[in-house]
Amino acid sequence: MAFLDRRDAPDLPDFSFLKRLARDQLIYLLEQLPGKKDLFIEPDLMSPLDRIANVSILKQHEVDKLYKLENKPVYSSSDQLCFLIRPRIKHVRYIAGIVNADKAAKRTRKYKIIFSPQKLYTCDMVLEEEGIFGDVICDEWYFYLLPLDDDIISMELPEFYRDYFLEGDQRWISTVAKALHVLNSLFGPFAKAYGIGRCSKMVHEMWKELEDENEGGRKERKPAAGHIFLFDRDVDYVTPLCSQVVYEGLVDDIFRIKCGSVEFGPEVTSSDKSIKVLLNSQDKVFNEIRNEHFSNVFGFLSQKARNLQMQYDKRRGMDIKQMKTFVSQELKGLKQEHRLLSLHIGACESIMKKKTKQDFQELLKTEHSLLEGFDIRESISFIEEHINRQVSPVESLRLLCLLSITENGLISKDYRSLKTQYLQSYGPEHLLTLSNLKRVGLLTEQVPGETLTVVESKMSKLVTDKAAGKLSDAFSSLARKSNFRGLSKKLNLIPHVDGEYDLKIPRDMAYIFSGAYIPLSCKIIEQVLDRKTWIGLEEVVRLLNGNEFSDALSEGSPTSDSQRLILAVFLGGCTFSEISALRFFGKSKGYRFIFLTTAITNSARLLEAMVETSLNV
Repeated sequence: MAFLDRRDAPDLPDFSFLKRLARDQLIYLLEQLPGKKDLFIEPDLMSPLDRIANVSILKQHEVDKLYKLENKPVYSSSDQLCFLIRPRIKHVRYIAGIVNADKAAKRTRKYKIIFSPQKLYTCDMVLEEEGIFGDVICDEWYFYLLPLDDDIISMELPEFYRDYFLEGDQRWISTVAKALHVLNSLFGPFAKAYGIGRCSKMVHEMWKELEDENEGGRKERKPAAGHIFLFDRDVDYVTPLCSQVVYEGLVDDIFRIKCGSVEFGPEVTSSDKSIKVLLNSQDKVFNEIRNEHFSNVFGFLSQKARNLQMQYDKRRGMDIKQMKTFVSQELKGLKQEHRLLSLHIGACESIMKKKTKQDFQELLKTEHSLLEGFDIRESISFIEEHINRQVSPVESLRLLCLLSITENGLISKDYRSLKTQYLQSYGPEHLLTLSNLKRVGLLTEQVPGETLTVVESKMSKLVTDKAAGKLSDAFSSLARKSNFRGLSKKLNLIPHVDGEYDLKIPRDMAYIFSGAYIPLSCKIIEQVLDRKTWIGLEEVVRLLNGNEFSDALSEGSPTSDSQRLILAVFLGGCTFSEISALRFFGKSKGYRFIFLTTAITNSARLLEAMVETSLNV
């Protein structure tokens, strides 16, 4: 990407240490059950586990056979069974069924349950109810920090978004606070914390309590890292609802990147088998195109192919000694680069075919109209056609939600009409899904006057902030307003450019959406970092429904290098587009961003979390 890249950005810490910590703890937990054992792994933990400890490492520590935890009878001859699971009631009940079946058959075995990242009280209750509390050994694997790349750490908690923002369940707040405590201990302390959102505020308060309990004198230490910014997903729903057009975001939308890996099918590999590829900075081809707007990617790849061919052609005219050097030092690297180049060219072709089929340009035009607030009736007609043609239930929901958020709710006539058309087109079973979207403020009907706000203010007098708990959370979602138009005007989220926006030499973060929109989440972070405070952003904070904070975490003076290292924490998920935008901002201003997210998200994952029935995407 051609833009001014400041060279004074600080180096990133080595986060591979987090993998070693997690692996060592898991090995320790497995060795506490000495002898041969069979290991049952919950499907959601298989990909993260693969990044930490592969099958050969597990086999070295007396794991005999590996099974995926499924709701099926167990056919294991081992006398020791170990279960690696998330703290979910359905899994604990399934394990209880296995133990009780063995009891009935007079079979004696040892059982161990390893909960990741923590055991919940409800799990103990289920074990007691099922009468097996004394028959199983329980342990916790504190695995909540998985480095996906040099600058991305995921907690791999996709359920966080639904649990907190829909159900009002605060079970994961302490997990995030513990993760921040670990990062602060290993790579900190941080100089200052900023944040916005109710969830961010709770995480920050719990994190501070952990710091106070564990080391009161840490404040006196000189900050080794810069600032930390905590951000609630519901502060900015517009960004994840927009179509991604940077390469990494598109790959995620089309092929689903899972735990930093993607599986390219036969349509990409040009063979009859699929290939799993790790997408990170070690892939030289991917690293150069991941943040690029898709329109620039083909040109880059074709130039790369020409350069690669020139390097191969160097062999001609070499003597034996030169050829030997070429084969031993360069050929292997060139072959690897050639393989990756072929895969990414195949991926681009596959993306182009799929997007052409979906009439992608027309879709982007509608999105840009919604963001700018122009031709709303035309946009509604496009959405109605999309629904009636039954293009995709998730895509139709995405457009409905984007319309609702940008218009601060739909007028009653449109809300009822679009809702009816959606249910008639995709089936009445989606009624609960639409109800969930309304609860989180993604698809709402405009309410006359300030009815909800008045009721909420009356309620707040009856209960304290902490006592309100889940009820208050759910209620605030109903009363939440997006205020997108006001925020867009106040923060200049829609760039005004004479002529065409230059995507080859982008001028701001709007390039990630073809120059149509600067992501709100990234703009807020930019504004706060520029000011080093929330002062001057009072009107923006009011439009975002408050809950902002800033807190000096260390009394020592940070070095100029550490001040420019920023940890951006996304609670409820972060998109690859936001990561690309903040990397661009960091490079232009000399900052280096580290991303900590509860999970990588996109529009499909966000909406699927609200679904009460299986959507046929």
